[in-house]
Formats: sequence, structure tokens, C-alpha cells
Amino acid sequence: MKILCVSDQIDPLVYSSSIKERFSDVELVLCAGDLPLDYLDFIMSSVNKPLYFVFGNHYTDKMKYYKGVWGSRDYPGCDAVHLGSKVRNGESFIVAGLGGTKRFTKGENLYSEPEMFFQAVKLIPRLLLNRIFHGRFLDILLTHAPPRGINYKEGKHKPGFIIFLWFMKIFKPRYLVHGHIHLYDLSDARCTKWEKTTVINAYSHYVIDTEI
Repeated sequence: MKILCVSDQIDPLVYSSSIKERFSDVELVLCAGDLPLDYLDFIMSSVNKPLYFVFGNHYTDKMKYYKGVWGSRDYPGCDAVHLGSKVRNGESFIVAGLGGTKRFTKGENLYSEPEMFFQAVKLIPRLLLNRIFHGRFLDILLTHAPPRGINYKEGKHKPGFIIFLWFMKIFKPRYLVHGHIHLYDLSDARCTKWEKTTVINAYSHYVIDTEI
């Protein structure tokens, strides 16, 4: 299974007339935040595959359309599924989402560590049911912010959430896909193994080839 992951930057390799040919074997699209919804709609309609996303700390003016009933897709013109503090079971995968970043100013979708812990706790009942009926809690955790200390350089970027480390230790997702950390240097880390989880920075775009 190939998964196209995007975040933070509109990539000309994705936003092009050749997207269908370049990503013809992609079966799922994940957006880790900070991209406009019309870009997500372009990707989804072009590859004709499901797209799940979380909001980051930009483009949050559209969040009002996604609050309310679980699984609702109320924003006109975009059929992408919002995963903010929710779990979604696909045909062959289980993905959960925790959007937002550490609170560093006033604004929407910004969380303190305890606030993000509360968001993570909302996932637990569904994860426990997955463990009972599917033999695992989940396959992928989709976030905007990274886990604390992973895939960023100390002092260069805003720190990630400690709670994500706890989440990976307890629920053991195969992947944690995040955004927020821009990659301008090819030597910067994009993929890091932590415990049982591969942590992936989806900045611009990245394709996961997995046996999920």
C-alpha cells in the first residue's frame, strides 16, 4: 500500500497536470496540516482516493465547517475527511488524528501539553475497541506538531508534544505522520524510528510504501 503524505507547502510535483501518472499507485492520502482545502480537493479529485487530514496552525478559519457530528464533511467543494481528535477505520488501515501545535500565541488550534493530553484521551475508547476487534489499536497517528525531541533541531523550531511520546509507547502505531517542521536542508531528519513507530515529517510530500 502506498500512502501520499503532504503538509505545509504546496508542492509543484503534486500540484501539476501529471499528478495522476506520478501517483497512480497511491491508495490513500494523508495531510498533516497547514495546506488550503482547495489544494486537498485537487489532490483527492486527481488521484481519486480517500484523503484524511488534520488542521495545523494556519488556514484554521475553515475549522468551523468541521466541528460537530463525527465524520461530517460540511465544507463546500472539499470531500476530504477531517480527523481532528478522531479515529477512522478504512478497509485495511486504522488512522487517528490529533491536529494543532503547541500554544505560542493567541489563536485557534493551539494547545498546552495538558490540553493535547485531553485531546488524546478522546481517542482511547475507540482504540480499545480496535484492539479487541482488530487485534491492534491503530496503524497511523496523523498529527501536525511532531513528538517532542523527534525530527527537529533543539532551539531551531518550536518543540513538539511530550504526550505523543506517551501515545506511541502505549498504542504502538506503525507510523506517526506529522508536519509543522519545514525541511530546507536535505540532511535534516525526515524519518526517525522511535520504539515501535516510524515518525515521518510529511513536509511538502512524502510517499510511504507499506504492507498495512
